[in-house]
Amino acid sequence: MIVCVAANPSIDRLFEVDRVRLGRIHRPTASVQVPGGKGLNVARAAHSLGAAVHATGILAGFAGQWLEEELAAEGVLGTFAWAEGETRASLSVADAETGGLTEFYERGADVGLDGWERLEAIVTGVSGGAAWVTMSGNLPPGAPEDGYARLVAIARTAGARIALDAREVALEHGVAARPDVVKVNAEEAGWLLRTEISTQVEALEAARGIRERLGEGGVAVVTRGAEGAVVAMADGSTIVGRLYARGPYPVGSGDAFLGGLVTALEGGDDWSAAVAMALGAATANAEMPGAGRLDPARAKDLAGRAEVRPA
Repeated sequence: MIVCVAANPSIDRLFEVDRVRLGRIHRPTASVQVPGGKGLNVARAAHSLGAAVHATGILAGFAGQWLEEELAAEGVLGTFAWAEGETRASLSVADAETGGLTEFYERGADVGLDGWERLEAIVTGVSGGAAWVTMSGNLPPGAPEDGYARLVAIARTAGARIALDAREVALEHGVAARPDVVKVNAEEAGWLLRTEISTQVEALEAARGIRERLGEGGVAVVTRGAEGAVVAMADGSTIVGRLYARGPYPVGSGDAFLGGLVTALEGGDDWSAAVAMALGAATANAEMPGAGRLDPARAKDLAGRAEVRPA
């Protein structure tokens, strides 16, 4: 089983318009609404790929109730902590004329330390027997800065392997707790290492730098959007993965990448095959409107086309 922690869930909406024009009224030609936020995108992608998933996070209000019901309708098992206020919403607007994407993300309600501790209690309860625990997204307002580090300790005590995808201070604390895998994009890796990352060589150096912070057994993955991903392995070797295909809906692709990665690793695949599956899942997500949505058959077909090699 894979436990997916969504620290800051969201109702994710996508509007498609002919052209974004500042100051004008827009009437979407299509729209999609899904239960999202990074951790729930991971859960839904992994579930689509056939993994047994248990999602958790902090929900609030009527929006949280809708989100919990929609996850259940998709067949994703979940146990959630509840806080005051309303679960946030995130809006992406796809411009058909330019192919661009404009995004608006609410900050989210203050969960308070009590809300975070309720989440910790749930993670303690559901992690027993889990093969993997993933932790994804920004920490919500009111959560402790070392919130992910605390969850890493809980999951490790339960005997699970841990994959972390976070940013800035939450990432820094989380990496210090030494999860088994850190998956970040180039911008997040650059912030952590206080450097600029624009090339594959720089991404490889960043992955090595993060891996060194993880200690023995740690693996670091740096994703580069349509340019693929690089991996610094526990034995000091490195892997480069690329899939020469892209889609118009990239929101959630990094989360689908992590969902595909841990699903493959839980299933016994080696790292090269797992990276290929991750790339396939990420690209399949980008082909379908709505973050965290993918066609599993398409993801597996794309994984077979991925180029994964030693760096």
